[in-house]
Amino acid sequence: MNNSITTIAFDADDTLWINEPYFQEAEQQFCNLLEDYLPQHSVSQELFKTEMQNLELYGYGVKGFMLCMVETVCRVSNNMASLNLINKTIEIGHELLQKPIELLDGVHETLENLKGKYRLIVATKGDLLDQERKLKNSGLQDYFHHIEIMSDKKESDYQKLLKHLDCQPENFLMLGNSIKSDVLPVLEIGGFAAHIPYHVTWSHEQYEKNLEHKRFMEFKSIKDVLEYV
Repeated sequence: MNNSITTIAFDADDTLWINEPYFQEAEQQFCNLLEDYLPQHSVSQELFKTEMQNLELYGYGVKGFMLCMVETVCRVSNNMASLNLINKTIEIGHELLQKPIELLDGVHETLENLKGKYRLIVATKGDLLDQERKLKNSGLQDYFHHIEIMSDKKESDYQKLLKHLDCQPENFLMLGNSIKSDVLPVLEIGGFAAHIPYHVTWSHEQYEKNLEHKRFMEFKSIKDVLEYV
């Protein structure tokens, strides 16, 4: 692997910077708003159901999350929710869009060591404007040759990305916190992938099986990549 990798791709949310804790905080605020209608755990389940039903329509990111919260309010309240409740729900989304960017430990050090030796890219899911804002505010833009904000991370999406980069799968390494999105599709197309666990993971991205593959690595920290390339 050490001699074959030329391009290293990084997921953004919960790989380069904090993201999921902010969503969980927003969800908790939302559940509190609807406690007159349902217990908080039931509101959380209803919101997740709405998100899964709309994922193909809205994709990933804060704006889709906001729409799903509003839809859940309407359903849970049987369309009897006050306008004030709807406004408070939208405010939760607005606050989420303005969260500060907090880089994870080792990110700057790792990118600084890899810069100039490999072609570095960002390959992340999410809302286009929000991800562009976060990348700009992170101060990391200059490290990356290319930024790819993807509607999804399936095999076809990675194949499209590699074609755009003129990169062969055996020369590509993907790093991220999701086995489902950052690892399995890349392995399937013949690339290398490393999982960097984060302490919280969205339910939709959780993967409980044991994974063994000759092109798969499990890292404790983003800095571990420096020992493998």
